[in-house]
Amino acid sequence: MSIRGPQALASLEEAMRDIRREEDELSKRVSRAAERASKIREHEAELFRQLARLRLEPAVQSELDGRISAAEARARDTLKAHSKDVSKAEKAISALDASRAELTDKRASAIALLEEQQAQLKALTTAQAGKLAADPVYAAKRAETEELDRIAEQSLRKTEQAETDREEKGRPYREDPLFMYLWDAGYGTSTYKASNLIRYLDGLVANLIGFAKARPNYAMLNEIPLRLREHAERQEANVSAAEAELAALEVAAVDAAGGKPLRQAIALGQQSIETLDAEIARLEDERDAAAEALQILAEGKDPAFEGAAAELAAALGREDIQTLLAEARQTRTGQDDTLVAQIDEARARLREEEEESREQRERLKTLAARRRELEDIQWEFKKQRFDDPGSSFKEDRLVGDLLNDFLRGGISAASYWDQWRKSQNWAPGSEWGAGYKSTRSSQRSNTSSPWAPSGGGFQWPDSSFGGTGSRKGKSKGGMSGGFGGGWGGGSSGGGFSRPRTGSSGSRKQGGFKTGGGF
Repeated sequence: MSIRGPQALASLEEAMRDIRREEDELSKRVSRAAERASKIREHEAELFRQLARLRLEPAVQSELDGRISAAEARARDTLKAHSKDVSKAEKAISALDASRAELTDKRASAIALLEEQQAQLKALTTAQAGKLAADPVYAAKRAETEELDRIAEQSLRKTEQAETDREEKGRPYREDPLFMYLWDAGYGTSTYKASNLIRYLDGLVANLIGFAKARPNYAMLNEIPLRLREHAERQEANVSAAEAELAALEVAAVDAAGGKPLRQAIALGQQSIETLDAEIARLEDERDAAAEALQILAEGKDPAFEGAAAELAAALGREDIQTLLAEARQTRTGQDDTLVAQIDEARARLREEEEESREQRERLKTLAARRRELEDIQWEFKKQRFDDPGSSFKEDRLVGDLLNDFLRGGISAASYWDQWRKSQNWAPGSEWGAGYKSTRSSQRSNTSSPWAPSGGGFQWPDSSFGGTGSRKGKSKGGMSGGFGGGWGGGSSGGGFSRPRTGSSGSRKQGGFKTGGGF
């Protein structure tokens, strides 16, 4: 069962919301754990004060109590400020999430409007098919373009064959060290420079290996592909120019039938979506930075909180405090035993809090990495216009089992994205980015019609917006981009091309080291 582009992107967005929700919950847990640890230390300090009142002389007791109380007071004041900072950071992230959700809704509305406009334009262009096919000017230009395209295809094949010959037939020359020594030295040419003795010795070597006969053969092997490549590129330029002229005739025919306002509206819609995508990416980067700042606060790693906690821990870890505890353990009084048990219990709870917090912090790092990778995938998804209504995916597991595998760390982001690319296809006649169909494509083998066999309308090339394509990037597939094609463009290959700003830097690595489900 296939899934359409808009629904696929909606599924990715839902997964993104789940990640952010769990990330926010974990940040709160980690933050509360740091605060609980601080309060446990305060409670431990109070227990030591009580123990000191039972076992120490008043003067010693007063000195110890003052030292502990001072560290405790600073920790308490810092904890209050820390709680305010955490609350402020959480509110900032919530505001960013709300802004991003609003932009995402606007983008969905813009996509829906664009779909309506494209359907209207498609109907209009289909209605003009017969008229344009009967136009002798257009028919002549189309025949000329297809002939140029055929010539360019032949030139490219000859060039590729010559380059293959250069690699295969030139290998024996390149593997001969004596030949390559003379070749690199320019022996037998005007560039050769050497002393009389070296010239004499090189001449002996040249005669020995038959260099005079072999050099022109090797030179020809290298020269022919270069000349053929230049010729193929000139043919490419001819095809691009002819395609641009053909597209201009197609655009003019549709405009004459009232299509210009629709084209302009679609162009404005595409620009609007580009702007929204850029703004969404900016908010995601801001949220990334805010989440990183919150994580530092939640873990208690901000200097003030960390310093106050360390000061209180140091005060409770002094030698005289440990001696007091050791002596209390050796006695059998009821009050001593009760306080010692409470101190041991507090320290056990502190270890449990720290262990649980450590696991949560690791999970939080994993979630942050996963969120960034899913943002990268969404960026590529939009950039390649996979969310267009004319786009679909034959593998519905992409939003089911495979998505869960990715979320759990079972497959890398790069592998998951590659599955999307392999599964994607365009509805006939609605290829956003398919562009003008080259005569090399079987879809344009019927030269009697300017339309795709599906009746879907013109295959608009980049030139309808003033751009041209390259046959190197579209052999058999037409030009990339194109009228009715999306916003952004190009494939990122196996990696991700999402721009990143701020302290997060560039993130192009796939995969996760830890798992965990949703």
